[in-house]
Amino acid sequence: MAIRTRISASEITEKVSQLCMDANFNLNEDVLDALRDSYEAEVSPVAKEVFAELLENAKIARECQMPICQDTGVAVVFVEIGEDVEIIGGRLCDAIHEGVREGYKKGFLRKSMVKDPLNRINTGDNTPAIIHTEFTRESHLKITFMAKGGGCENMSRLAMLTPADGKEGVINFVVETVKIAKANPCPPIIAGVGIGGTFDYAALLAKKSLLRPLGTKHIDPDTANLENEMLERINNLGIGAQGLGGWITAMAVHVERYPCHIASLPVAVNIECHAHRVKTVTFVPC
Repeated sequence: MAIRTRISASEITEKVSQLCMDANFNLNEDVLDALRDSYEAEVSPVAKEVFAELLENAKIARECQMPICQDTGVAVVFVEIGEDVEIIGGRLCDAIHEGVREGYKKGFLRKSMVKDPLNRINTGDNTPAIIHTEFTRESHLKITFMAKGGGCENMSRLAMLTPADGKEGVINFVVETVKIAKANPCPPIIAGVGIGGTFDYAALLAKKSLLRPLGTKHIDPDTANLENEMLERINNLGIGAQGLGGWITAMAVHVERYPCHIASLPVAVNIECHAHRVKTVTFVPC
């Protein structure tokens, strides 16, 4: 018999609040390792100095517990909730929004959300969060927070290619997207790529692909090879760290694929900056 997992809304709020601050202050080790590896691999003296500065910046942010970037991002939250999980004392989405509200206030993080995309009045607390929910057979609640900056998000693109465009058309679109972006997304970047599904689902796949730890390859060999080919083509652009030239323009390309309509080939590219800020908390049966 499955153990019923009961989680209080107040505990969720507290954990999300901590995630907001932790993500903005402390880069994960996989990101730091990718920056260190890029520093070692880079041949351009100017770009090498940029990587040294990025690593120093991350160190200062961690030691001083202050934001690694002035753009503390949109709060993007991925939720995995098991069928045996029960939220008590409030609604899950409300608890998450409140956690973002508290975390951005307590951490003195910049509030970047506006109430309406045309009227542009700031909400004052960085809510609402963008929440993606997935129901699973597990008995846990897993919440992953991503602080997504505006500069890199603005450089993202989506195309409805035709099946005739094929693999080469997909690669060309991804590389073209990075080429158009140039220095705007604060390279070195991570390119999240979603292929398949529908117009909306391809974009979600692209963003979700960014949650995979840097330095890991896709479990499907064909997709892993596609990632390698895209990464090589992107780094041959010569944009380099902060757009100052060099070998490393992207630290990684992450691809996710999904079945699609016989007449469609949706492709989305969600670009992420070097300050890749992701943190996760998992609530398990006690």
